[in-house]
Amino acid sequence: MTGDTEKAMERLPRTFIHGGSRRRWQRAGLLREPGTALGLLLVVSLLLVGLVAPWLPLDDPTQISLSHRLHPPSMENLLGTDHLGRDTFSRIVHGARMTLLASAATLVLSMTIALAVGIVSGYNGGWTDTALMGVVDLLLAFPSLILALAVAGALGPGLFNVLLAAGAVWWVGHARIIRGITLGARNMEYVTAARAIGASNRRIFLRYITPNILGPIIVIASLDVGWIILGIAGLSFLGLGAQPPTPEWGAMLNDARPFLQTAPRLLLLPGAAIFIAVLGFNLLGDGLRDLLAPLPNVQVPD
Repeated sequence: MTGDTEKAMERLPRTFIHGGSRRRWQRAGLLREPGTALGLLLVVSLLLVGLVAPWLPLDDPTQISLSHRLHPPSMENLLGTDHLGRDTFSRIVHGARMTLLASAATLVLSMTIALAVGIVSGYNGGWTDTALMGVVDLLLAFPSLILALAVAGALGPGLFNVLLAAGAVWWVGHARIIRGITLGARNMEYVTAARAIGASNRRIFLRYITPNILGPIIVIASLDVGWIILGIAGLSFLGLGAQPPTPEWGAMLNDARPFLQTAPRLLLLPGAAIFIAVLGFNLLGDGLRDLLAPLPNVQVPD
């Protein structure tokens, strides 16, 4: 009986997660969904632009030329120049690299903290769960953007300080979600069966719990990138993020405020870049959510 149980346990996680997700991918054809395909196209395009930006034949995004200030779009400057004569197209392209790197660093920091707190709390339970969730509930009482603004203000202006501030406050809501996911996976019947046959806590977590919480975590992370981009851009717009002359979309919006009536494109162009980036990650996140959603009525193999 023990040998049969072990064989069933070995087959269950692959059927529940890996095999189910693969069949769902083949069955649903998510890449044929217009929203998911558009999101993937936008995200891949942004990543490519960010990666190759330093090697593109563009003008120096920080080079000032007062004799060319506020020039309209032309063959020499595709999107015109700003109030200091800097090429707007070059600044937006390099700003994509800066924004994506900052968002990725913030996402890694916040998800690392959220995973550590959520998994430890959900898997151990007891007083550990009570203490950690007490801290989470306390921090959830404050709006995340306001809390990030306060931390960034205390640390001082600068992109690195904004990354620390955003990463230090963005994990709170995710930690509670991950705790709930871990708690649900810990109470599944196959985890109970694994304990019954003497599996160690390390094996239970790595072999049976991790595959079942990985999908939702990926979805959470992908949907959160858009909010992180908006948060970093907002802090930079307020003067706490990237400092001049660094090309960053939020800082570009701040620089363009005095020219809203005379040169509105200086506001519209970085604003459109932020909109496209957030739209792409949100559409891709929706597609990943459909792909990685748990399958109903999963049957345990005989």
